Amino acid sequence: MTAIAERSEPPEWTGAALRISAVALVGAVWISSAIFGFYILAYYGGAIPASTLEDWNATLPRLYEGHTPAASAGIGAHFFAGAVLLLLGPVQLIGEIRAKAPVVHRWIGRVYAFAAFAAGVGGLLFIVLKGTVGGMPMTVAFSMYGALMVLAAVQTVRHAMARNIDVHRAWAIRLFALAIGSWLYRMGYGFWFLFAGEMGHTEDFSGWFDYIMDFAFFIPPLIVAEMFIRARRGQASTVGRVATTAAMAGGAAFIALATFFFTMYGWGPAIATRFGA
Repeated sequence: MTAIAERSEPPEWTGAALRISAVALVGAVWISSAIFGFYILAYYGGAIPASTLEDWNATLPRLYEGHTPAASAGIGAHFFAGAVLLLLGPVQLIGEIRAKAPVVHRWIGRVYAFAAFAAGVGGLLFIVLKGTVGGMPMTVAFSMYGALMVLAAVQTVRHAMARNIDVHRAWAIRLFALAIGSWLYRMGYGFWFLFAGEMGHTEDFSGWFDYIMDFAFFIPPLIVAEMFIRARRGQASTVGRVATTAAMAGGAAFIALATFFFTMYGWGPAIATRFGA
C-alpha cells in the first residue's frame, strides 16, 4: 500500500517571525539609505554649484573628467536617480500605504520605476563611453547590474499595469534589492577597510577583493530577495522561512551597526564639510 503524505504548511510562528525580520530589515535600510541618499545629494550634488566635480573621483577614479561631458552626465543621472531610489524605496514596501492609499503607492511607484530606469541607463551610458576603472571584471559586473536594474524597472511597471499583482510585487522586491546596490557597495568597502585594511584592494580596483566586490554588492541581495519572495508563499517550507528570517535579521543588525559607523566617520563628516559646518 502506498501512502501519500500531504504537505503541511509551515507553523504560524514562522510567518510572524518572517514579517518581524522583514520590518526590521526595511526599517534599518530606510534609515541608513535615507542618510546615504542625503549624502549623495549633498556631496555629489553640492559639487555642481561649487564647481568641484573632481570630488566625484574620491570614491572611484575617473568618474568626472572635463573632456567627457556625456559620460559625466550619465554617471550624474545614476547618482541622483539612485538617491531618489534610496529615499522612496522603503515607502513602497509599506503594506498600509498600498492598502489605504493606493494612489500614493502608484504615483510613488512611477517615480521610483523611472528613477531606477534612469539609474540603470545612466550607469550603462557611462560604461559604454568610458568603461570602468577596474577593467573587464568590473565592466562585466557593473553592466550586468545596470541591465538588471532596467529589466526589473520595466517588469515591475509592466506587471502592475497588467494587474498581475503577485508578479508585480515579486519584481518590485527584486528592484528594491538592486536599488540599494550602490549603497551596499560602499558599505562593503568601508567594513573591509575597517577590519582588513586595504588587503586585496588596489588603486585601479584590480585586487582579488575588488573582483569579489564587483559582483557581491548586487548578487547576494538578489538571492535574499528571492528567498523572501518564496518564503512569503503558502507552500514555503519551514526551513526556508527560518533561513530567510535569519538572513534578514542578520542583515538588519549589520546595516544598523554599519550605519552608525558610516554616519559618524564617513557620511556625516562629508555632509558637514559640504555645508561648511
